[in-house]
Amino acid sequence: MDQIRIVGGTPLKGTIEISGAKNAALPLLTASLLSADPLNLSNVPDLADIHSLIELLTQHGVKCEWDLGSKTLKLTAQTITSTTAPYDIVRKMRASILVLGPLIARCKEAKVSLPGGCSIGTRPVDIHLRGLEELGATINLQDGYIHASAPNGLVGATVTMPLVSVTATENLMMAATLAKGTTKLVNAAREPEIVDLANCLRAMGATIQGDGTDTIIIDGVEKLSAATHRVIADRIETGTFAIAALITGGELYLKNTSTDLLPSFISSLQKAGAIIENEGDGFWVKSSGQPITGVDVMTEPYPGFATDLQAQMMALMTICKGSSMITETIFENRFMHVPELCRMGANITVHGSTALVRGVDQLKGAPVMATDLRASVSLVLAGLAAEGETLISRVYHLDRGYEHIEEKLSRCGAKIERIREALAA
Repeated sequence: MDQIRIVGGTPLKGTIEISGAKNAALPLLTASLLSADPLNLSNVPDLADIHSLIELLTQHGVKCEWDLGSKTLKLTAQTITSTTAPYDIVRKMRASILVLGPLIARCKEAKVSLPGGCSIGTRPVDIHLRGLEELGATINLQDGYIHASAPNGLVGATVTMPLVSVTATENLMMAATLAKGTTKLVNAAREPEIVDLANCLRAMGATIQGDGTDTIIIDGVEKLSAATHRVIADRIETGTFAIAALITGGELYLKNTSTDLLPSFISSLQKAGAIIENEGDGFWVKSSGQPITGVDVMTEPYPGFATDLQAQMMALMTICKGSSMITETIFENRFMHVPELCRMGANITVHGSTALVRGVDQLKGAPVMATDLRASVSLVLAGLAAEGETLISRVYHLDRGYEHIEEKLSRCGAKIERIREALAA
């Protein structure tokens, strides 16, 4: 497997262009299943997860034309040739569950393997299934597959979700676009990626109101049509590189993104000592030159502090002045980066869902291993700040969510390189 080698201690300086959001692009790709007409997407990031989903959509019969140079993707689902999402593909990525709603809405049946992905908790699909049942689907679980059918089509209903779930909101919103009548999703997720999906669906002819609030109302239509849509900026990549600037004592201009995507995170980063300045189509993140201040953080659904930035924030807090309390409320197994950070000299104590981080003067480079997507990038951040060499193994996790991260960082002064598998052996 590839490894990443980092020699830390260099302040980052320069411009980083933020890619399209993985977490927005994935549901947008599956929305192509809702229509026989083409869906043209731009600003699509070149990521392992996108490749995996294209592989899945292709076996459903979707024609995918991806121009990596222009970052455009044309998806045409003129004929759905298979309503089965097989285990061999779905196991690679939990977001594959997002084909369930569109398939049952358009084809009135679907057989989808229970999903895989990062090992950060159970993340049950019960909310998806219960919601589809309320829309009139019959659901059976058999041999590791979800068997869903609605011979007479889906029917609008009020669906109250017991927990805020981004993917369940996306799945049910897509399913409801072709249901008969009106669907109301209560306790819906409010993330920018939800609004982006709603904007795309509206461009395809859907009738949707309330996205960005906790109640989304969808009036079903008979069919959806061709559309063109641009994927929003990746707020998690934005936050990650903002931390990279601060943890190295440098300054970065983050281009093609906005502080509006990360209200709680930006506030926390400023409390930690970051100087944030909006300019043009992006913003500057600068170190004040003073020691990082410890900040307490609790992850919450949007607009709260994103769980996908918790590991990165913890890496920053390892070198803070004083201490920081980080509480994870979204996933029950998302502190797997802690032992690896401690290998680099961090002082972290975990009590249940809370981690107490006591700042140290200096991290030390060490061999470490990535355990999931966001944990992997927290080790990159720690390596950038550490004294000496850090060697990160199992970086395939990193490739699922960060587009060309070594190139972006090295252009800003980071001493970082990828060691390809053949060389590593």
